[in-house]
Amino acid sequence: MRMNCDWIEILPTALDVAATVRFVSDASAGGIDVFLGTTRMERSPDGRDLVALDYEAYPEMALSRMKLLVERARAQWPIVKVAMLHRVGRVAPAQPSVIIAVSCPHRGESFAACKWLIDQLKVDVPIWKKEIWADGNGTWVETKELMTDDWSLNG
Repeated sequence: MRMNCDWIEILPTALDVAATVRFVSDASAGGIDVFLGTTRMERSPDGRDLVALDYEAYPEMALSRMKLLVERARAQWPIVKVAMLHRVGRVAPAQPSVIIAVSCPHRGESFAACKWLIDQLKVDVPIWKKEIWADGNGTWVETKELMTDDWSLNG
């Protein structure tokens, strides 16, 4: 990990998009790509409205995997700075639960790196979400099985 070039964190508080963009901004970067994963309004098949998502994580393992993802991304693209932030706890509709921001010399590189990072995070990082419905009940969302044997990550 490069000193002051990577911001990787799991937070129990609201994610600050503007601060994230400021962090990855750099005079040597001609492209900054930002992905925000937000809670969307949904209705269950039985007519209940979604009121929030609750996120839980295994923080030590999640942070290790997030750092490894960033290292792998840096090996593939000329990343200047990167931020990978994920929220835990309750996230209301329209609020971000994940921010990935990548700055690179060119836009195509930043787009590719950002897309790869969010796709891999969804598969490889132990963070789980539970849908909270208007009636107070919750439903855990199934995720793809995490690799646990050697912590190697899918390419």
